[in-house]
Amino acid sequence: MKEKIISKATELFLKLGFKSVTMDDIACEMCISKKTIYKYFCNKELLIKEGTIIFHEKIHQGISAIIAENHNAIAENFEIRKMFKEMFQSSDTSPIYQLKKHYPEIHESVLSREIAECNTVFKLNIEKGIEQGLYRKNINVENCIKFYYTLIFSINETTKLENEVFKLEIQALEYHTRAMATPEGIIELEKQLENHTI
Repeated sequence: MKEKIISKATELFLKLGFKSVTMDDIACEMCISKKTIYKYFCNKELLIKEGTIIFHEKIHQGISAIIAENHNAIAENFEIRKMFKEMFQSSDTSPIYQLKKHYPEIHESVLSREIAECNTVFKLNIEKGIEQGLYRKNINVENCIKFYYTLIFSINETTKLENEVFKLEIQALEYHTRAMATPEGIIELEKQLENHTI
């Protein structure tokens, strides 16, 4: 039951907003009593906290599945962006923006987890791109990682509307890729930009 509550609550939080969804809303949606929810979660903050942990795991399972498909490095990044768009398409407001505004402590813990995970994913992608001849050999990998996640997190934390977030993220990905790309990489980037319409 606990997992079902987390799953339904997270779905509602992403669709309607962390602030606006109440414990009553979750209970009503699940056709259970509010007392049942409080049996597992003493307050809404705890439910949000646990929900963000599970959702974080779901996101990174999705990323791992895309990496396992063995796309080239540039296509891989575009596939990951596409996955994010599909996951958050029912959200009106950016979840990260909402967390930062209404639940800053939870936002901080989400951010520290995400930065650690993103460091690994971005580093592997850049190394793969260099190996494939799509990214230049002489780039500073650590700085490229920092620049990119600074851009991505800044977009998510300061942009309210989710569809605007996606547009900006694609532009940030183009900017990031152009900064690292070889001539072959630019050709692949242009191909991906054509295929992934904003």
